[in-house]
Amino acid sequence: MDPPDGVGIKIYNASPQVVLDPSTYPSSSQEPSLSVDAPPPPGPPSTPGGRKRRAVASGFQKTLSKTSMLANFLPTGTLLTFEMVLPSVYGTGECSHVTTLMILLLLGLCMLSCFFFHFTDSFRGPDGKVYYGFVTPKGLSVFKHGLGVVVPKDERYKVGFTDFVHAIMSVLVFVAIAFSDHRVTDCLFPNHAKEMDEVMKSFPLMVGVICSSLFLVFPNTRYGIGCSAA
Repeated sequence: MDPPDGVGIKIYNASPQVVLDPSTYPSSSQEPSLSVDAPPPPGPPSTPGGRKRRAVASGFQKTLSKTSMLANFLPTGTLLTFEMVLPSVYGTGECSHVTTLMILLLLGLCMLSCFFFHFTDSFRGPDGKVYYGFVTPKGLSVFKHGLGVVVPKDERYKVGFTDFVHAIMSVLVFVAIAFSDHRVTDCLFPNHAKEMDEVMKSFPLMVGVICSSLFLVFPNTRYGIGCSAA
């Protein structure tokens, strides 16, 4: 029997097929992309004490970066002595007349040490021991006489213009390092803290550049007390 006109048969599936957009739903084989504009995770709130410690650490690092290369021009032991004695002289931080006088005395002794040790030299004797002395226009004068060792009479053991250049540059280097310490400038220039901060931002670097250039022009060939030849 033929079906009546206008009547059709439709077939429905039990599970309808859904087409997914790959751009909307990435497959499991694709790794999710990270957005570079994502804000960083919130950190702990900064405290005034933390900011102060970071500022002190930053200033300390800047001082080290400026003076680390300068210390190579100083006799070993002079800068160490200065850093060891200065805290006891500075005390509790009260820059009295006595404190200022002691700091000046410490600076003078350290500068004299930098100047003096650049006029010393040494030689190795036949017995293998190293003997130190002071260079003079006539040659090397050993500190202790009657050693029974013949002192060399070479020209290199006579004082010259290069020795004075090294001695003066060594004193300037020490001044640049010493004045980078706020304990020195606070006592010597109590009313000019801001001006000294501005000066010390460039003064150690300028001294380092000048001294490095002069030490290249006038190389050090002496093996004195605390001074190694470059």
